[in-house]
This record gives sequence, structure tokens and C-alpha cells, in this order.
Amino acid sequence: MALTTSQRAILFADVADSTAIYEMLGDATAVKSIDRCIAIMADAVKGARGIVVKTIGDEIMAAFLTAVDACEAAKAMQAAISVLPVSDGVKHAIKIGFHFGAVLEDKQDFWGDGVNVAARLAGLARRGQILTSLATVEALTPQLRVMTRDMDDHNVKGRQDAVRVFEVVWEENNDTTQIVMPVRRITVIGRLSLSHIAATFDFPPDKGVLWFGRDAGCEMVIAEKNASRRHARIERRSVQYYLVDDSTNGTYVTIEGDNEVLLRREQLLLRGRGQICLGVPGSIATDAITFVCS
Repeated sequence: MALTTSQRAILFADVADSTAIYEMLGDATAVKSIDRCIAIMADAVKGARGIVVKTIGDEIMAAFLTAVDACEAAKAMQAAISVLPVSDGVKHAIKIGFHFGAVLEDKQDFWGDGVNVAARLAGLARRGQILTSLATVEALTPQLRVMTRDMDDHNVKGRQDAVRVFEVVWEENNDTTQIVMPVRRITVIGRLSLSHIAATFDFPPDKGVLWFGRDAGCEMVIAEKNASRRHARIERRSVQYYLVDDSTNGTYVTIEGDNEVLLRREQLLLRGRGQICLGVPGSIATDAITFVCS
């Protein structure tokens, strides 16, 4: 093996919830369904001048000469998968992580820290999400950099130093337009006030996460019988606050002026003022949380 060091953008894309898909569809049908996603992802790689290094079950690994090419491939993958129709009760989604940096290369296979970071970013991503690193964002064009948002430092397994993680916004709609910001433009942390029963308090400045649920260890204990023990959490990411559902029955959120939405293992940017209900719609909730972002 003759290893050489080179600069490459390494990308991992993973079909979300594949275990559940196999359980729902059975092996033969699930393989066909997931293989369809893999083929779409491989086409996006080739369309962005990249190479498919390998496929590993429900995951694809790809390499590109530039961060820009990897970013364009990631956006193309998400766009193509997002419009696939529901088939056999399954709505496919993918999770993507990519990183640009030094890698070890031999015969179009890659190893080293750059590969590890890309794989860990894919592991951090949620359904429909693209994550990358600060080093990669700095290698993007100005037009692509402004389509990223800072998600703070994250500890990555196998790496001593934390990785500054950024999300790439790939959906062109009103919601994402409101939250796109240039890299490193963050100056002031926003305020989030929460009210529950008779208590009102601000999101603590020394915390990055607040948990809600029936478990006594949660920062906000909810008595709703349909709530999970650790039902949902609010994460502070720079100037923004995200509600992340981790429950069995979902989280119902109403933002003033909008219709109520149901989150199931998904996340939502909190804005304005509204109401959060764990496990049941707001119309029948007995233990709701209200919030105000300012």
C-alpha cells in the first residue's frame, strides 16, 4: 500500500431509520427501497464531479476535489430524496456529513482524520440535515457560505479537539430564509422565556440544553400522561433555540400566526411566541408550555 496525503472533501450519506424500514417492509422490499436511495445519491456524486468510494449497507462514502463540489452534491441528494413519494408507507430521508481536509489516499480509498470527522458529522445529522465543519465552510464560495448556520462546538469521538459544526441549508423556502446567516456573524445570544403552570423563567445562560418530560431528572417535569420520560429538549445553538423531539407520541407546537405542527423525531426553530404540548394536541393538553423568543 502506497499512501499519499492529499486534500479532499469526504462525504458520508446515510438512509435514515433503515432498521425500522427493514422491520416494516421485510428484507427483500427494504433492500430494493434503500438501493433506490443509494442510486440517487451516487448519481448526485457523479453529477458534482465526485467519486463513490464505497457503499456500506444503507450508507454511501464519496470523495471530491473541492468543498464546493461536495456541498453541491449534498444539496442535490437531499433535494432528490425529499421529493420521492411515500412507498409502502415509507417516506425516505437521508442524513449527510462532509468535511474538507487532509486525508490519506491509496487507489481511490481514503483514511485518516478527515474521513473520521466526515463520518462523525453524518452520525450527528438528523433526517433531512446536512452537517459540515468550520474548515469546510471556510473553503466554500461566499454564495454557499451564507447558506450555512453555526451550530457550535461538538465533541467528536476519536478526536481530542471539538469540531465547530455548521448546518448547510438546502431547502429554498420561507422558513429557511428566516434562519440563514453568514458564517461567524453571531454576536448576541437571543432570549427565550418559558412558562409552565405558574412559573416563568429564562433559558439559563450556563446551559445549552433543557429537557422536558415525565422523568424527575428533566429540567421541566410535565405531568401529561402521553409524555415520554425524556420527551423533548430545547437546544441553544448560538443565537437560536431549537425544539428537538425524542418521544414516542410526538410534540405538538403552535407558533403564533401559524397552524399547529407535529414533530416526530424532528426539530423546529423556535421563533416569536407559541405553545409546546407533549404527546397530545394543544386543544386537549392539560400541561402545556408557552414560550417567547426575543
